[in-house]
Amino acid sequence: MHYLSTRDPAAHLSGFSDILLEGLAPDGGLYVPASYPKIDDSTLTRWRELLAGPGYAALAHDVLTAFVADIPSADLLGICERAYNDGVFATADIVPVSELSGGLWLAHLSDGPTAAFKDLAMQLLGQLFEYELGRRHAELNILGATSGDTGSAAEYAMLGRRGIRVFMLTPAGRMTPFQQAQMFSLDDPAIINVAVDGVFDDCQDLVKAVAGDLDFKRAYHLGAVNSINWARLVAQVVYYIASYLRVTSSNAEQVSFCVPTGNFGNICAGHVARMMGLPIKRLMLATNENNVLDEFFRTGVYRVRATAETLATSSPSMDISKASNFERFVFDLLGRDAARVAELFGPQLASGSFDLSRTPEFAALQDEYGFVSGSSTHADRVATIRALWESDHVMIDPHTADGVTLARRLPGPEPVIVTETALPVKFAETITEALGREPERPPRFIGIEDRPRKVVPLARDPQALKALIAATVG
Repeated sequence: MHYLSTRDPAAHLSGFSDILLEGLAPDGGLYVPASYPKIDDSTLTRWRELLAGPGYAALAHDVLTAFVADIPSADLLGICERAYNDGVFATADIVPVSELSGGLWLAHLSDGPTAAFKDLAMQLLGQLFEYELGRRHAELNILGATSGDTGSAAEYAMLGRRGIRVFMLTPAGRMTPFQQAQMFSLDDPAIINVAVDGVFDDCQDLVKAVAGDLDFKRAYHLGAVNSINWARLVAQVVYYIASYLRVTSSNAEQVSFCVPTGNFGNICAGHVARMMGLPIKRLMLATNENNVLDEFFRTGVYRVRATAETLATSSPSMDISKASNFERFVFDLLGRDAARVAELFGPQLASGSFDLSRTPEFAALQDEYGFVSGSSTHADRVATIRALWESDHVMIDPHTADGVTLARRLPGPEPVIVTETALPVKFAETITEALGREPERPPRFIGIEDRPRKVVPLARDPQALKALIAATVG
């Protein structure tokens, strides 16, 4: 398995472990496999047996083996077993799936340490980082940005691991009190929380600007945990496969997935699974009022929003107007034409937008790739949370409510699996508005908002961020 950049297909890196530590490609592109491994009937049958027998860790090992050629199989299995077990997650199933009324299913992705779906990738990433750094006798300074859940999932996954330090950028005042407390209450010198004066897109821009300085990146051993890191995205492919297997009884059945998304990482993993041959009919992309991605899939125009135009909503982890992983999909959409991708995500996007509406690729998008989309409002989220509680006695968070809203709006004959984003406890204010009661709080989270906090304020300035990293690392 070779990997290439979305902006320069000639730049092949032979090893998964190289791109694991590299994160963003030197040319500013994102790493993708030179080709996607293909699933056939016998593969799905083997995976059904693995999931039913040894379990999720064994399935993850078998899926990842197709993408990872430079880690011995026994070592990779050990990594998966340490990441996915009932000591880390709430159940041995890791990703249980339950049926809702109206032909919907809910993939429970939030049973990890930080109560968000990001744990499923981050727990594996933490194990992979520690393993590879140990092999190389090296250190890594992780530079990431979060709109809410990535940060806490990354910090809990990396906490106490040898040779790893985390610098995590957050949009000041844009996360819920619970989300802030999860991160800022961690008291460890290797965890550095940074509150940026801006929105998530500003944080993401700072990460890319600093990572784009290749001399600085090498000097300070910078790596990435955001979904720009291919290793994180491929870990998410596994739960699409597991959810499909748990909902179906034969390999001939199709399902659709409805995915709340802001940075396009979660649904990009679904796109990869579909490209591999998983029988996915539709990929239903759900956004909130920050509907940049919905706008593209409806019109063909990708128009990023300025900081002032990015709204603060009740599904804050999706308050994003520049979707990093979207570049991976556009690379596939345009027949892997790296020159066109480099132009679109370089000069054209620098002017604020690009337009594919008149291209033959966009005309064939839904038939070829299965994407449909929609957006929802705060009122929609509140109504959906209330309706699902009344009909199924199931409580969901506001982001998952964006997904259920769209799934109910676009029904089909096939089962639709909504990917859960987080547990309701992280968004108590909206749950209380919808149901008149606060969500149940797991014991490990009681009093979390009252703990002392450690966070560093920072201006929207790459030089200020470099100075902070240099002063901390020494």
